[in-house]
Parts: sequence; C-alpha cells; structure tokens
Amino acid sequence: MSRVTKAWAWLIALSAASTAFAASGLGGAALVLPVLLLAGLKAHVILRDYLGLAVAPGWLRGFDLGLALLMLTFAVLALAA
Repeated sequence: MSRVTKAWAWLIALSAASTAFAASGLGGAALVLPVLLLAGLKAHVILRDYLGLAVAPGWLRGFDLGLALLMLTFAVLALAA
C-alpha cells in the first residue's frame, strides 16, 4: 500500500471519529477538544503525506508548531466560553 493510500485511510478514519463525536450528543468543551485534536491530526497527515513535507522535516516541524499553537488557542477559547 502506498504512502498516499495509507494517508487517505487515516483521513477517512479520523473523519469518521469526528463524525462519531458530533453525533454523540456531547456539547461544549467535551465536544470541541477531541474534534480539535482530530482536526490537528488530519492537518498533520495532509501536510506530511499529500504536500510532501515528510522529505523536509524542518518545514514539517515548523508547520506542526504553528498548527499546535493554533489548536491550543482554539482550545483555550473553547474552555473560556
């Protein structure tokens, strides 16, 4: 199985998990925090495998840092609401 096919399978699984959380009836931070985590994982998979940043680890770490800071900001805002 190619790397892109594995990435696609991961994206399908992470999307299904996000859908399961949304359909679970949870609300507030109990819903937002796991969905944010799953969204961050999906973004990492896209950056690494579809955009090819696996061959440029410095760039991947930089994007991961920016993504982590963005997700942390959203999590803080969700908890403050």
